[in-house]
Amino acid sequence: MTGPVGVVLLNMGGPDGPEAVRPFLENLFSDPEILPVPSLLRRPLARWIAARRSRFVVDRYRAIGGGSPIARITRDQAAALERALGPGFVVTVAMRYWAPRAGAAVADLVRRDVGRIVAVPLYPQFSRTTTGSSLADLERAVAAGGLGDRPCIAIRSWHDYPPYLDALAETVAEALERAPGATVLFSAHGLPVRVVEAGDPYLDQVNATVAGVLQRLSPVPHRLAFQSRAGPVKWLEPATEDAIRALGREGTGRVVVVPVSFVSDHIETLHEIDIEYAALARDAGIAQFLRVPSLNTRPAFVRALAALVRERGAVPA
Repeated sequence: MTGPVGVVLLNMGGPDGPEAVRPFLENLFSDPEILPVPSLLRRPLARWIAARRSRFVVDRYRAIGGGSPIARITRDQAAALERALGPGFVVTVAMRYWAPRAGAAVADLVRRDVGRIVAVPLYPQFSRTTTGSSLADLERAVAAGGLGDRPCIAIRSWHDYPPYLDALAETVAEALERAPGATVLFSAHGLPVRVVEAGDPYLDQVNATVAGVLQRLSPVPHRLAFQSRAGPVKWLEPATEDAIRALGREGTGRVVVVPVSFVSDHIETLHEIDIEYAALARDAGIAQFLRVPSLNTRPAFVRALAALVRERGAVPA
């Protein structure tokens, strides 16, 4: 196969308007990695959960402009990455639960006559609930779309990749210049404890990312917490909201939040952190509460992705 290398950026996706919130949630909770119940029950239960949750989730999306910017940002990341990689590479986007889906990404790769495929999940830390689900979805689409004969490399995680850690630490250092002496609160997406206990490496990889960032900074007070819980199961602790309250009780005046498992702005950064947690911090007596900007299309991050593709996207001999 002599065509260009087709790079696929994988992400969760998000509803592009209020009317898309309920079907997006239904797609999300229909994933067996998200809702591990018998298959006969999953779709009806997903519809029920989506109907209940969409009533208040719609308001959250309206507060950030009506929909998620994640598809637009990921397309911008793809365009920037394609420019950084240069001739011989094409980059497309596959979202797990909303458009553009994996089938559309594969159709794009067919149109561009790629010779091989490199899958790059935009989740730095591997979890079967995110990276695992997205890679399986892409694999199905590749087979169905007629590209099953193309070599395909999956970059399963890059939580400790030095250029990525450099880019993330750069954002933290810039925020600390605006909030000297602040406590750094790393906020990772939550995960049910049962998933970790079953062998999922996510927690270990989050800890490795945090350690790698801290190695690149002057010594700072710091904590790790977990956000975005949903459902009546035991989740990783402490919860980010509990960590914020604790910092307030301890008299912490400045907090810099690092969304350590996200590389793109979406509902968890723009609403959960910027609106909900910021209000909680004010109520807790924290005078300055900053979130480091998401990596999005930050040049250092795009260069890191390009280096990652070149280094780990080669076909094994």
